[in-house]
Order: sequence, then C-alpha cells, then structure tokens
Amino acid sequence: MSDLLTFQDAFVAALSGDRAPLSPWLPESQADAPGLAVYRNTITKGCVDALADNFPTVRAIVGEEWFTGAAVLFSRESPPEHAALLDYGAAFPAWLERFEPAADLPYLAGVAHLDRLWTEALFAGEAAPLEAAALASLPPDALAAARVRLHPSLRLASFDAGVPGLWLDLRAGAEALELAETPQTLLLIRRAGSVSSRIADEGEAAFLRACRDGDTLGRAAEHAAKAQPSCSIPSLFAALIADGAFSGLDPDRHT
Repeated sequence: MSDLLTFQDAFVAALSGDRAPLSPWLPESQADAPGLAVYRNTITKGCVDALADNFPTVRAIVGEEWFTGAAVLFSRESPPEHAALLDYGAAFPAWLERFEPAADLPYLAGVAHLDRLWTEALFAGEAAPLEAAALASLPPDALAAARVRLHPSLRLASFDAGVPGLWLDLRAGAEALELAETPQTLLLIRRAGSVSSRIADEGEAAFLRACRDGDTLGRAAEHAAKAQPSCSIPSLFAALIADGAFSGLDPDRHT
C-alpha cells in the first residue's frame, strides 16, 4: 500500500477515535492531536444535522436531546461513506431496532424506515409517468396481457400495525396520535419534484407487488381481487395512474 493510502486510512481511523495508526505522522508533542478532535466534532455535527433532516418524524417522537444523543452514537458506528450527506442514514432504522434506549418505542424503527423511504423516493431516478391515454388504444385482452413498469420513486411498505397512519399524522403535525392495531401499507411516489404519501388499501398493495414482481396486469388484478374482494379493479388502476405509480407499459412478452 502506498504511503498516501496508508496515511488516508490512518486519518480516517483517527477521526473515528483510534489515533494510534496516525502517530507516525504526528510530532510527539501533538500526540493528542487536538485539531483532530475539532475536525471530528465538525464531521459529527454534520452527520447529526443530516440525520435530523432525513428522519424528522423520529425526531418529533423522541425530542431533540434524545435524537441528538442517538445520532452521535450512530455516526460513530456508521460514519458517512462519502462527503454528500443528503441521503445519509440508510442503516439508521436497523440500528434503532437494536438501540436499547429505544426498546420502549417498538414502532420507532418502523417510523424511521418510512422516513428513509421518503428520502429514497425524493432522490430516485427520473421517469415520465404513464398516462391513461397510453392505454386507451389497447383491447381488453392485450391490456390484461401487458405489464407495467413501476415509477422509480415508488416505495411500498407494509406493517402489521398502523405505523403508516402514525407516520402520516406526525408528518401532518397532528396533535392527537393513535397507533392503529390493524395492518397498513404506505405508498410513496414523487411527482413534479414532490413526494406524496398515502395509505394504500389491500387491493392496491397486492396489485403493486404483483406488478413489481413482473406479473401481467391480468394477474395483478387477480391478486388484488383475492386480497380485497370488494375492490373495483378499474377504479384501483385509474387511481394508481393518477398517482403516477407507473412509468411505462410493456406488451405481452409471451412468458
């Protein structure tokens, strides 16, 4: 390994608190390297600020002091891999699951996961949404045999309890909060630069999962009807098109 790479690795280790690898480059009088502490604190503050921006719903639940303490600990265990911190914190939801002080908030990791999905939706790739006019010329049989491509920003998350509803209420600034005991699925999609989110019903969730797995629209409709017998497939499909859930239509591939 070159001297430059060795120094870079030692510097990164020093920022994490292990100064020993950097000692060959430090005068004996600077063994404590106070400048490193300043630099490390600056990086830590940047990480904490980024996590606060990327997980606002978690912060709203636990408060500023609790969140800052947790964010500092997380940033030490999972430092950023690159200078841009706009999407920092991919591992934060999983980290909260094993963070002992969060044990009395079993829904917190789920809320963090939804915050993370919102960030992913915001920074996902661009694609023009599929418009209803693209389907108008297809006969029913051809439409049933076709497949749709989900929009790159679409995110879907299901929970056994009402974490999505709690997350939506917190995002809206509601004062009366309640965690429903029924399963819920959250649908997130970015359109025109803004991320929208809502509860998807059972039929919609089943339909979207089937489309994501590569099923035809006909098969996806069957999955939706099985999950929610009362759902109207035409209304369901129209609502998802209006949401911008799809980015393309593929004809029958004879598979």
